[in-house]
Amino acid sequence: MTQKFSSETPDPFARVRFIMVQPSHPGNVGAAARAIKTMGFHDLCLVAPRFPDVLTQPEAQSLASGATDVLTAVHIFPTLEEALASTTLAFALTARARVLGPPPCDIREAADASREHLQGPGSRIAVVLGTERSGLTNEDIALCQRICHIPANPEYSSLNVAQALQLAAWELRYALAQAASMPLLPTTDGRFVEGNEPASNEKVQAFLAHWEQAITEVRFLDPAHPKKLVPRMRHMFSRNAMTNDEVDMMRGLCTAMIKAARGGVGPQSLGMLGSDPVQGLTPMPGDVGSDPVRGLTPGKDRSAPYAASTSSRPVRRDSSWMPEPDTSSSRMTRPSFSSKTARSV
Repeated sequence: MTQKFSSETPDPFARVRFIMVQPSHPGNVGAAARAIKTMGFHDLCLVAPRFPDVLTQPEAQSLASGATDVLTAVHIFPTLEEALASTTLAFALTARARVLGPPPCDIREAADASREHLQGPGSRIAVVLGTERSGLTNEDIALCQRICHIPANPEYSSLNVAQALQLAAWELRYALAQAASMPLLPTTDGRFVEGNEPASNEKVQAFLAHWEQAITEVRFLDPAHPKKLVPRMRHMFSRNAMTNDEVDMMRGLCTAMIKAARGGVGPQSLGMLGSDPVQGLTPMPGDVGSDPVRGLTPGKDRSAPYAASTSSRPVRRDSSWMPEPDTSSSRMTRPSFSSKTARSV
């Protein structure tokens, strides 16, 4: 179990130092400053850099990208021994195995060991990285208490020094954040949105009843031969923990499906119960077919229940929608002649 930092423990992030030995590329120094700041650290030290003005080089300033405060606060030491003087546990980051030297560990083990070590109020951690070309020397490693490796591809384990520092900083942050009870995920501090709240069981069950009605209307479900379609759909929606907005969205979809199945005639024009755009229309009588998969029997005349609703209603005949002639209109209509009548004329 992870041991938590007490309220009296000094800030552990302020007691971690990252040391770059003889850096030769200003860009790597700027990238290193950015890397540790993103993980909540600020103590970056350089040992005998190649360029005395490395901190003001344009490339360093550019790659720091918002972490120029860390860059400005960098301490420069002539030797690694002086840079490690105030630390109590130092990890030498290297890709090569050493026959002689401190005991090795991987970067995650180093982070866990650092978390335990920083429980002491006077303890300080250091992560030491070598030059871009050759890494740390045996003399540099001898000044550290542990050797630290980053598990990488054994056939190509060459990491850029700033990239290696970023990985080390991330592992340390993850370990220290847990002990400091810090959040590991970003949070939204915006206003409360009711639509994002889980829907009540009552709302979900009402939607499922509406959904069953909709898939019956579009002839996907045959109520006479439902098989396991409805239970499976109920399980699918129930286990997804729907929100209020999701339920409302699906209820709107159900209403649209029902309306489309009835030829686009809305409930108000039909004079039927169900003018609520969420509740939708009530089931139509006689909508039971013989097809066990798709639902209702193709070609079934579903216009009968609405015969008295309007003179220009759509009528379903032989699986196709045909408008019924409007006899009440004064508009001239083209007469229909049989072939026999046409010959007599």
